[in-house]
This record gives sequence, structure tokens and C-alpha cells, in this order.
Amino acid sequence: MILITGATGNVGSALIAELSSRGARVRAFVRDCAHAQAIALPGVEIVQGDFAEPETFVPALEGVGALFLLIPSSSKVEAQQRDFVDGARRSGVKHIVKLSQFAADEHAPGRFQRYHAAIERHIRDSEIPYTFLRPNLFMQGLLLLRSTIASEGAFYLSADEATVSVVDVRDIASVAAQVLIEPGHDGKTYDLTGPEALTHAEMADRLSKATGRLIRHVDIPSAAMRQALIGFGMPAWQAYGLVEDYEHYRRGEASVVTTTVRDITGSEPRTFSQFASDFAGAFGEQPAVTAAAANARE
Repeated sequence: MILITGATGNVGSALIAELSSRGARVRAFVRDCAHAQAIALPGVEIVQGDFAEPETFVPALEGVGALFLLIPSSSKVEAQQRDFVDGARRSGVKHIVKLSQFAADEHAPGRFQRYHAAIERHIRDSEIPYTFLRPNLFMQGLLLLRSTIASEGAFYLSADEATVSVVDVRDIASVAAQVLIEPGHDGKTYDLTGPEALTHAEMADRLSKATGRLIRHVDIPSAAMRQALIGFGMPAWQAYGLVEDYEHYRRGEASVVTTTVRDITGSEPRTFSQFASDFAGAFGEQPAVTAAAANARE
């Protein structure tokens, strides 16, 4: 049995669909079963639980051999992931696949990179066999900026001319499925990227071609981005963290292109142009969202 946390998010739902199509036995850990209809696929068992209530981990982990660990970002996410790892150890889980972050490092300037690295260390200390997946910026993050893209033909981020090897969530899910169901990945850390590093202006150009209308990236200062995020109602800790991620991009630390997706799945990773074509219809009128959601790792 494979347990998937973060099951209704971008990565979790794509992973469940991938595993279901391969005939795997999957259990999805969800907070609200009413929101789990889309993942109620063949071979998928839905179990209700809450990351803030460790006692709900016990029935979810019963009989589980492999765990995909992804907990939505919050101010308590590090403690919650530690608790889940401890529960997995007590339940006899044999393999943890953790969705981490590109350039995770306990000494990194960015708090999200530090927290992911701290959880990686906790997993190593647990002595449970592990695989760490470290994806770069999600292509699908731009879907959460579609309000201003639809209404103004623009999205606003503090990215400058930095190139980022953005990756499609569907490719992350394909890699995760492979390492969950086949042996040989214990103790490995995989950096996951797309096939090219692009500036945000180049991403905007590809979106323009896919949608048939002009879309621009408008660069803004870090302070303005942070203030805007807080003004939209985002918690300060998260706004500061997202700005730190973009400072990481601007330092040129996220431009490396790896072949990991192809090496593990046997298929080439999707290009940004493919993503733009596949999701062109999604960039219409949508309810207002915060720019911060562009980096939501769920």
C-alpha cells in the first residue's frame, strides 16, 4: 500500500492519477473527503485525517509500505512533517519519498529551502529508506496568476532576467510514481527540472503564442512584491519566504537543467511551450488570487 499525503493538491492529485493508471494500491490522506471526488479513482482508498492531529496518522499508516510525504505550506509545516515521519517510523513504513525543494540546504538564505533540508535530515535520522525529490519552480504556478493575466495581459513578479529551469507538475508526478513502485532509489536525491531554463519574459512570450494574445511579465522590486503579497492578505512569513525564493532565482541559482525526468521515466520532460498549449484555455477570466500562490507547493 502506498500512502499519499497532500493528495488533493497539484502534485498529489497528478501522482494518484498516475499510480491508479498503473494498477497500484493507493491510500489518499485528505482533510475533507467531500473535496476528494476527483481522486476517487480505481484502486484508490480515501482516508480522512488532519496534519494538526497526529492521532489521525495511525489508521492512515496502517499496512503502508511506502509514503509520499507532502504537506501544504503553513507556519507549522516543519513540525507536522516531523510528526508524520515519526508516525511512519512507528508504523514500520519501508520507504519515504519526500517532495522537497530545489537547492534545499539548512544554511540557505531562503526559509523554505532551510525547512525542507531540515526535514530531509529528520528522515535520514529516522533510518527509514528514503528518496528526496527536489523540483524547481512549477510551471503550473502561473495558473494561479491567471486573474491578472486574463484581465491585464500581465503578471507581476520580482524575477528580473534570471533564468529558471521550470518543471511541469505532471513530470514530477511521473518521477514520484516510478520511485514509489520500483526498487533502486533508496538513499537518492533527485533534482527535477524541465528541459530548458527560461526568463519570466520568455515564459510570457510562450504564453502569448499559445493563447494568441499579448501577455507580459512585469518585473517589480522585492519590497513591492512583499508588500503586495501582505496587502492581499498573505501571512507575513509566507510572503517573506516567497520573496526569498525569487531572490534565489535572481542570483542565478535555479538555472541548472538536469536529465533526471528522462533518466527515471524514459520520457523527455515537457517543455514550457507544451504546458502553455495544454493550459491555454485556463488563462481566461478567473476569480482574483494572490500572486503569492504562484509558488504554492502542494
